[in-house]
Amino acid sequence: MTWRQVLLLSCLSAMVLLSMLREGTSASVGSRQMAGEAQEGVRQKVFMQESDASNFLKRRSKRSPKSRNEVNAENRQKLQADELQKEYYEEQRNEFENFVEEQKDEQEERSREAVEQWRQWHYDGLFPSYLYNRHHI
Repeated sequence: MTWRQVLLLSCLSAMVLLSMLREGTSASVGSRQMAGEAQEGVRQKVFMQESDASNFLKRRSKRSPKSRNEVNAENRQKLQADELQKEYYEEQRNEFENFVEEQKDEQEERSREAVEQWRQWHYDGLFPSYLYNRHHI
């Protein structure tokens, strides 16, 4: 395509897009009476009465100390979380220890079998097996 065709195509697509956006916003706005009622409903949901707001701020300002009940509840939650974490890590450690023990047992079994096979292969029948041919001092 030449640069003129590209420019024409982009302008045309921009016009179509703008016309669609303008129609969409104009269709979404209702009558003024409906908009006013909706605004009042939103204001009631967002804003609270002045007395409620002052009571809320008096109960707990940003720098006020926590009540004893709040401190106790937070401490209980922390202790419970610590206990759960401790149990989780203990369980993970036990699983790993079991896994390591199983690996060690399997390795010992394989090495024992290999040694036994080596002894059977190299045994010439003249002497008792290696285990019974030790010199005791």
